[in-house]
Amino acid sequence: MALAVPGIVGVFAFLLLQLSDAAWSGPIGLLGGYFAAPALLVVGAPFADRDIYPVAVLVSALLWLAVGFVASRRATRNPMATWVEFWRHYLAMLLGIWGGILIALLVASIRIGNGIGDWL
Repeated sequence: MALAVPGIVGVFAFLLLQLSDAAWSGPIGLLGGYFAAPALLVVGAPFADRDIYPVAVLVSALLWLAVGFVASRRATRNPMATWVEFWRHYLAMLLGIWGGILIALLVASIRIGNGIGDWL
């Protein structure tokens, strides 16, 4: 379950980048890729060497599994744990990670200038 949300976002971003030629598909696909695989931001995608992208995706999958593990541990503190509690804890961490990605992109946009964030 921990890979469901980033997996769906990642597939959507990949399809958007591969199948659309619209001007907005690049930035939205890149943002979706960052949301699905936050380690892509760490390795410098889209400017870095493409050979490192699979490693970044693997590291991101491990991150999401760790988030799911922590969410499950927190949800099962209650003996009557439900999926609602799991998703509450999971979404809190997911939104924190996504917020960090947006802040990092904003900082990068300010530092780089007319490059990564013209569409913001």
